[in-house]
Amino acid sequence: MNLFFRAKPKIPASTTIDIDGAPVTVTVRVNARARSYRLSIPHSGGPLLTLPPHGKWAEAEAFLLRHHNWLAARIRRAPQATSFGDGGIVPLRGIDHRIIGTGKLRGRVEVAEDDGAPVLLVPGEAAHQARRLTDWLKDEAQADLSERTAIHAARLGVTVKSVRMRSQSSRWGSCSSSGNINYNWRLVLAPPFVLDYVAAHEVAHLVEMNHSAAFWATVKRTLPDMEKGRAWLKAHGRQLMAHGG
Repeated sequence: MNLFFRAKPKIPASTTIDIDGAPVTVTVRVNARARSYRLSIPHSGGPLLTLPPHGKWAEAEAFLLRHHNWLAARIRRAPQATSFGDGGIVPLRGIDHRIIGTGKLRGRVEVAEDDGAPVLLVPGEAAHQARRLTDWLKDEAQADLSERTAIHAARLGVTVKSVRMRSQSSRWGSCSSSGNINYNWRLVLAPPFVLDYVAAHEVAHLVEMNHSAAFWATVKRTLPDMEKGRAWLKAHGRQLMAHGG
């Protein structure tokens, strides 16, 4: 037996780093397409350390430590997760609404006003209000996105097979070549022109399954003002993802 042999350190699923005196969990993932070590903070969830296929854990740890200050600064600026509890504020189609728990066991979420300010009246026990509000928002997103998807599909002459809501942590939508489109339900929280942009974007993939110049021309053909929604998502997308997390 070779007493000088050392086993290659196993790459863990996560590691911990101290940020401002508090432990922060960093998820560790090997990505077959990665060419180098990468540290990021996805729209939802904690920091992510990505390794290339042949990455070494010792090198990854050193990379993480070298980027300690960068990570600390990003975490301080990161949007705080918001809850859907009584008294919370949630945007609906770009307009902030205060959540009011009605205490009623039956009924649906209702949009109303309280002293002239928009509110969402949410029934159910306190422990279930967040779920009921989330389910209602998903239904609203389904209606809005189904409508805009149908409009853009008609303009571009394509057929959409299905429209479904998802809770992706880093994507606003996806489209398969067979015509199935998934959207992130949180789009209903944004101004309508943002939701419209994502719908146009995904439907355009049924014409061009790529992000070439031809694809962007297709998006612009069905939505000439596409840059407005694209710019809003770039500026506010991280905060939008924090809702309902």
